[in-house]
Amino acid sequence: PAFTETVIDNRRYGFEDLLSAFLFRVKAHAGAALDELPPRVIVGRPVTFAGGSDEQLALQRYETAFARLGFTDIRYAYEPVGAAFFFARQLTTAATVLVADFGGGTSDFSIVRFEPAPDGMRSTALARSGVGVAGDAFDYRIIDRLVSPELGKGGDYRSLGKILPIPQRYYAAFARWDQLALLKASRDMKDIRSIARNALEPDKLESLVEVLDDNHGYALYQSVSRLKMDLSTHETAQFSFSAGAVDIEQTVARSEFEAWIAPEIAQIEAAIDRAVEQSGLAPEAIDRIFLTGGTSFVPAVRDLFHKRFDASKIETGGEFESIASGLALIGREADLELWSDRRSPEAEAL
Repeated sequence: PAFTETVIDNRRYGFEDLLSAFLFRVKAHAGAALDELPPRVIVGRPVTFAGGSDEQLALQRYETAFARLGFTDIRYAYEPVGAAFFFARQLTTAATVLVADFGGGTSDFSIVRFEPAPDGMRSTALARSGVGVAGDAFDYRIIDRLVSPELGKGGDYRSLGKILPIPQRYYAAFARWDQLALLKASRDMKDIRSIARNALEPDKLESLVEVLDDNHGYALYQSVSRLKMDLSTHETAQFSFSAGAVDIEQTVARSEFEAWIAPEIAQIEAAIDRAVEQSGLAPEAIDRIFLTGGTSFVPAVRDLFHKRFDASKIETGGEFESIASGLALIGREADLELWSDRRSPEAEAL
């Protein structure tokens, strides 16, 4: 389900409240440079929102947050298109570019044709596609295999003279580390404590309670990220998570990790093929491939492109700046209607 709200110091905050608070903080850090904001802002958006989230609800929340800063012309551009504009700065000749943007929760693809023109590069959008899986889904696979079993997943507990399985839903929250804080504040936490007292392996459930009570979620995901990075450059790596009394160590082979994430890799592969098919081009007609985002370093992800394109065409970079810089370049375009959209009047009425 979509995030609705959180409570901080007995005050409720919706997503738009959190985003606008962040934006005001950014504005404050910028000082005089952002004292007077222009009426227009170009906001990046994924091709497909993570988890199949309601697109109009997501855009409405963006709209509310940016409007609070005073923007009156709020336009949305696809994030891989922004990355394409960033990449096009280095082009000196005509080229058809496939951009793959791998975020935390989405993998987005865009194919754009760039051609020299008297006033710079003329650009034509050819195709786009996306899927709501990326690095977060890979993280969950690691946790589901290495961590959740050590926290009681798959175990049993006693209740009214019966042996029952521990509910799997408690471990679904590990799909996103920020969801662990919500689990801690939910009604399920009372049930988890009760099950821990009656579990056949109480030590494991006590470890689950500790991870939740002591907010070890962020440290856990740092350990997961280290494993992913290590497996990107080594055939085997050590997973190590130590926080409080919880200590989990295990050696992982890259082949194991790739087997765990095979369902997500298949979805990403299908999205790449949809973009190429939509463009009407053969793979060899695409001149350059630009991969951006941390998940692009995962060998199984890179192999998807090496299977389809010549290695000399593939480049990586701009992990922390490609989209933001590209959105700024889109804002300079003479015809913004080609590259950005406003929310429809029907959507705004919702």
